[in-house]
Amino acid sequence: MTTDMSFPSNTAPLHRLAHARAGDKGNRLNVSVIAYSKNDFELLREQVTPQRVKTLFADRNVQVVTRYELPKLGAMNFVIDEALEGGVNKSLNLDGHGKSLSFRILEIEIILFS
Repeated sequence: MTTDMSFPSNTAPLHRLAHARAGDKGNRLNVSVIAYSKNDFELLREQVTPQRVKTLFADRNVQVVTRYELPKLGAMNFVIDEALEGGVNKSLNLDGHGKSLSFRILEIEIILFS
């Protein structure tokens, strides 16, 4: 097992606890975050907040992030409005669907214990 030297020892990047899927509808990005273990869901629910996701996408001038919780699946779905610079048909962005943007969320630092 390798250690990530960019995080303090009591923290870990989200991608060590969860995986993600991304999709789009027009200028709206959907990112689902799914815990590898349902035991980690509450920890993720507390720390992966809509406000924190909104801050991650501040450079895209995102105004609204809505989180839908699916506790029986250990998952959350984030709907991020106006994140795709107009969407596939308008944006010159190489990733108009936003598939790679899930990695932005997976880099969130999670505090494992205090």
